[in-house]
Amino acid sequence: MRSGFHRLAACVLATALFGSCTLRLPVQTTLPHHENARLHPRKITPPQDPDVLVWLIADTYHTGMVFPYDWLLESGFIPPAGFGNPKFVTMSWGNRNAYSNEGINTPWKMFRVLFTPTPAVMEVIPIDWNVAEVCTHQRIWRKLVARTRGPALAAFLNACSATGPDGRPKVLCESSWGHGIQLESRHPFFVPRVCNVWTLQTLECLGGRFHPWLALTANGLIRQAEKPPNDFESIWTGDCKIP
Repeated sequence: MRSGFHRLAACVLATALFGSCTLRLPVQTTLPHHENARLHPRKITPPQDPDVLVWLIADTYHTGMVFPYDWLLESGFIPPAGFGNPKFVTMSWGNRNAYSNEGINTPWKMFRVLFTPTPAVMEVIPIDWNVAEVCTHQRIWRKLVARTRGPALAAFLNACSATGPDGRPKVLCESSWGHGIQLESRHPFFVPRVCNVWTLQTLECLGGRFHPWLALTANGLIRQAEKPPNDFESIWTGDCKIP
């Protein structure tokens, strides 16, 4: 028992001592061209606008992103088979229990989430209406980003998920709300590598500049997102209570 406690303490201490690179998910933002072409052949499309509108959403503790789905596809994002073709998708990442119907409902689950690596999922939910009308319970920000940022974002999202024999992400179950899915993450969740760090990395793929240790909370991430050079614009205050 004592040796197990010592190993756990050593693990927590080592995590705290590592730098910002370890805090981020160890995900590459490039995808081999032949693999991308095999799983998602590019279509010839007419000229596109140089910028794309994206959204940052947040409740009291948790953050996520909303992206135009066709932009993700044209950039190389590989969806699970049969996902459909919605106008937008809202995406977030976190501990699998937190996304379940039961949630983190026991002291043991809370202990595991706080002090040990646990299975994680990436939730993907289709949206076909105005983002502010669908995510009314969330705080919402938006920003125009360069369309050319898409491939780096798609590569990051692809690399977050475990894949099956077909090279596509593994679907575990339905999403916690809406009519989406939960994809099995290939990276574990642990403190301090939490959901907001995943959101930070998506924002960095879009050209944002953030300090991960100041973005462990939703409000810490948002404070950085609102400031230059990130300049996200608040468009909806939501109905969640902010501590």
